[in-house]
Amino acid sequence: MERKPQSVKDVPAAEFIAAYAAYLKRTDKLKIPVWVDYVKTGKNKELAPYDKDWLYIRAASIARKVYLRPNLGVKTLRKLYGGSQNNGTAPSHYVTASGKLLRYLVDQLEKLKIVELDHSEKVRGKTGGRRITRHGQQELDSIARQLAGSA
Repeated sequence: MERKPQSVKDVPAAEFIAAYAAYLKRTDKLKIPVWVDYVKTGKNKELAPYDKDWLYIRAASIARKVYLRPNLGVKTLRKLYGGSQNNGTAPSHYVTASGKLLRYLVDQLEKLKIVELDHSEKVRGKTGGRRITRHGQQELDSIARQLAGSA
């Protein structure tokens, strides 16, 4: 029986994100800012994340989302990572995630040549958003193949 080449779409999301985050941490290419221990991921959060490696996990998650859905901008990523804000006795409402954090991570992924700004295609009348680069696709697919081979 012949096996087809594995891609990011063929492996479970949680396993892929954990493996790619470990790869990013191991290679030490992602620059970690000093404010990483204190920043909240959104207005709806009360505290910063407990996991020390949360920035690597978020970067891996963003790379996977851009791989699966090209032309994602920071505005869309804010919506995807947002959540419900607890307003006490008042009703809860949806709020978006932190824009600075997402802009920082997208910028870092651009410096690593994983994602790039997309000027080629008009989406909803506008150009822009991010897409995965050829190098980024090869890197993400190699991680996915390693996961599929170990299973």
